[in-house]
Amino acid sequence: MRALIAHGAARLTRARVFFGHGTDNAWDEAAALVLHALRLPLRGGRAVYARRVGVRAQRSAHELLSRRIRERIPSAYLTGIAWFAGTRLRVDTRVLVPRSPLAELIERRFAPWIDPRRVRRVLDLGTGSGCIAIACARRLPAARVDALDISPAALVVARGNVRRLRLQRRVRLLRSDHFSALGRASYDIIVANPPYVGSRELEALPPEYRHEPRLALAAGRSGLDSVRVILRDAARHLRPRGLLIVEVGNTERAVRRAWPRLPFVWLEFARGGGGVFLLTREQLQQRRGAARFNGTAVTCRATRSADSLR
Repeated sequence: MRALIAHGAARLTRARVFFGHGTDNAWDEAAALVLHALRLPLRGGRAVYARRVGVRAQRSAHELLSRRIRERIPSAYLTGIAWFAGTRLRVDTRVLVPRSPLAELIERRFAPWIDPRRVRRVLDLGTGSGCIAIACARRLPAARVDALDISPAALVVARGNVRRLRLQRRVRLLRSDHFSALGRASYDIIVANPPYVGSRELEALPPEYRHEPRLALAAGRSGLDSVRVILRDAARHLRPRGLLIVEVGNTERAVRRAWPRLPFVWLEFARGGGGVFLLTREQLQQRRGAARFNGTAVTCRATRSADSLR
């Protein structure tokens, strides 16, 4: 098994495939594909590397690796499985592959920014596979979570994940263009991983991204179309001392320039990733005098996840 994974990793490296959809290196990508081809669990421990692999099983692994190289399909789409905040999810090309650094913040139950014991309502804006909503429901057992997406296809995937994890009573899925379906509903926390890729950047992305739904990536010329709506309307749906947490990725610099007087707190993560800001309801309502806070960076000191391929 170890030799088979090593050979697969070498093939992926030579082919210069892009890593960034759940794994960040050739070994982890090869391991995910080989173990899936052999129908073995990702968390089999070190003993799995010493297993002998028959000729037929080797052929299956090589075929899956070849498809990864030839078609540039992210491994999560080939296996149909992704991990987020320690939870196994089913995914396909109707949704983005879960990979947000927000997982660390959720694992910490949003501490120190809010007392987890007082969180009763959470909104996941742009839920996709349901990964963020599900993680919030599992880490905040007293909370109910509303999960929104504009894509009916994405909601089908999310609904399947919610059902398999038996969270139907606590996670409500709604089709909505941003906040439009919510009425006057309000929340202790709003978490969003919206589209934030500008048109020029979108065209320059590696081919692996072309398998993901464009609707979940594209956000106009500058990448700010969705963020602009969120910043405009979020305060109306936040309770006093409520938090807005938004991932904007590489669009961070554009966000800073576009809203220089908003007192963004930019989070940093132990496992990497960035471009995530935090604002309170009160900060959204009081933009004046906020410039002196702009650009604050705070480390989110989350413990390393148990996900085997992290």
